[in-house]
Amino acid sequence: MSNRIVRINELVQREVSDILRRRHADEAVAVTITEVRVAPDLREGRVFVAIVGDAETVAERLRWLRRLAPEIRRELGRRIVLKYLPHFKYVLDESSARAARVLQALDEIGPASGPSSGPGHGEILS
Repeated sequence: MSNRIVRINELVQREVSDILRRRHADEAVAVTITEVRVAPDLREGRVFVAIVGDAETVAERLRWLRRLAPEIRRELGRRIVLKYLPHFKYVLDESSARAARVLQALDEIGPASGPSSGPGHGEILS
């Protein structure tokens, strides 16, 4: 991926987050833009979103975001000057939920059996 595409991805992520935070603060409080991937030809892109809540809340917020997509695209066109402004598809990013399940499973397993011979957690080494 070229450096230009990486910069465009980061810029779009920042701007979409800012649009949601400024114009739709009440509705977007549980929505986080985790990543943006724009095609090299700038014709289309994907916006990955993480949504906090139960399955029903997640589905409702994703539908809301997809309905809001044309308005977000218009505002992006005012803020970002590109030869082509991509059409974005909003995709649910489930990586944070998977990470939480892995951490929960590790917590359930518990610490390794027996104390270690090294310093304990949180001890200061001298």
